Amino acid sequence: MASKTTTDPASHPVLTTRALNRATLARQLLLRRAAMSAKDAVTHLVGLQAQNVKPPYVQLAARLRAFDPGELSGLMASREVGRMVTLRSTIHTHTAEDCLALRPFVQPLIERELRGFRDGLVGVDLDRLAAYSKELVEERPLPLKELKAALVERWPAADPLALSVAARCLLPLVQVTPRGLWGRSGQVTLTTAQKWFGADGGNGVSAPTTAGIAPDAAVLRYLAAFGPASVKDMQTWCRLTRLGPVFERLRDRLATFQDEYGVELFDLPDAPRPGASTPAPPRFLPEYDNLLLSHADRTRVVPFEYRKLIWNGNQGYRTFLVDGFLAGIWRLEDGAEGDDHGTLTVQAFGALTRAQREAVAEEGERMLGSLSSATSPSYTVRFADFARFTV
Repeated sequence: MASKTTTDPASHPVLTTRALNRATLARQLLLRRAAMSAKDAVTHLVGLQAQNVKPPYVQLAARLRAFDPGELSGLMASREVGRMVTLRSTIHTHTAEDCLALRPFVQPLIERELRGFRDGLVGVDLDRLAAYSKELVEERPLPLKELKAALVERWPAADPLALSVAARCLLPLVQVTPRGLWGRSGQVTLTTAQKWFGADGGNGVSAPTTAGIAPDAAVLRYLAAFGPASVKDMQTWCRLTRLGPVFERLRDRLATFQDEYGVELFDLPDAPRPGASTPAPPRFLPEYDNLLLSHADRTRVVPFEYRKLIWNGNQGYRTFLVDGFLAGIWRLEDGAEGDDHGTLTVQAFGALTRAQREAVAEEGERMLGSLSSATSPSYTVRFADFARFTV
């Protein structure tokens, strides 16, 4: 390996796209399912994308041995994990500790959203709005509709949407249960992270400093879950900027590489980097899995010609991997009323060999077995043409 004192990427060892793919899959627990708890996995992965309720469960089913949805659901019920806006200003499922630590880290990004709502907040004192919102949701968790109504009553001349966006951006609001529990439903109801997790010690969670996780620690955790990666890769993951100086400060503690295009990559020296020929079994992923959203150059997982095929407008499809790379999309349909048999429809972007189709079907059945209870319907795995696939 080249001396760590050099900053010339051309002097670093080259990692091919396949080598990057295998390294990233290993960090993401997608080469081999891990024998770790759901809480440890949520911690290692620095959270799970959770725009919808079910994706965190699908993410862990792809990554953990003998995963039981009840384990993650139980962690949510006991307030050891929760749902809140963090990375990329989107909803994630994090441990209580990470909810409290990561939100201050990404707060500058989240507050930037308010720029688009300034016209609707003329005459509104944002400090007063934050204090009043905090008082409301800590008295009792409030559905978003009720919080908005209370804010409109206090500031009737302001835009209702702008008021609710301001409350969400200014305060670390958690979506309380039953929202997010497995097999349950519930509207978005909010309180503060400090109130929900008992950050004063009531739930055994220590409150972090007001600055949250230190940038150096954030870089190291990102690399552990998503490396090897460039500065721009991490900035894509969290959507913060100006992280270059943090990487430079850590340079002597990191291994350095370059990709096939000469982009400098950083990594933890002892992190796993399996060989490019390491087998990668098929895996089913939910919409918005962080594997597909956390690098500036996504070709390590998403072939360039498929980059637009995983989106239906601004909505993401559920996807699956073959040989470690994005290979297609899938959907799950329950049977009609009175029919206890459903269908898992799999659509590949390109041709699959017979062996690959069998492996994909086997993995699909495993996923369904992990996520289904004894009373859930049985499913048939069906392959369909991409041109005919509809959502």
